Amino acid sequence: MKIVVIQGPNLNMLGVREQNIYGPMKLEDIHSQMEAAAKQNGLEVEFFQSNLEGEIVDRIQECIGDADGIIINPAAYTHTSIAIRDAISAVRIPTIEVHISNIHQREEFRHKSLIAPVCAGQITGFGPFSYHMAMVGMTQILNEIKQQKEAQAAQQAQQQA
Repeated sequence: MKIVVIQGPNLNMLGVREQNIYGPMKLEDIHSQMEAAAKQNGLEVEFFQSNLEGEIVDRIQECIGDADGIIINPAAYTHTSIAIRDAISAVRIPTIEVHISNIHQREEFRHKSLIAPVCAGQITGFGPFSYHMAMVGMTQILNEIKQQKEAQAAQQAQQQA
């Protein structure tokens, strides 16, 4: 099973920008930790980062037939992008929204996520550990889907016998 991790604008600047909010960890370090967690669970993980909304929409759409789950930190697009929301809704792939900072403790304009309503869940405010929590959550979701498919296949086989 494959998880695609999509990182939005300015996340390539982690470790440099606003360390008081986002901490000193770089994006590459977060990805390394996620890769290790994926490997432990027999999952494949692929990473994508863009500062451009259209590229993020394109990558979400490319997940059809290529990915079993999406973990996304839409960053500032969380609060503004109907296009990203619509892409997530359209692909019908389990998606978890992640934020390093607690968006609900920040400026009021950051409190509303346009993305969360079309996601399986939202993890916010645990620093880089938010990504680890998303990997655990996505692993659980994918295992449940796999078990449902296996149960359906067994039921169909039993009906045909």
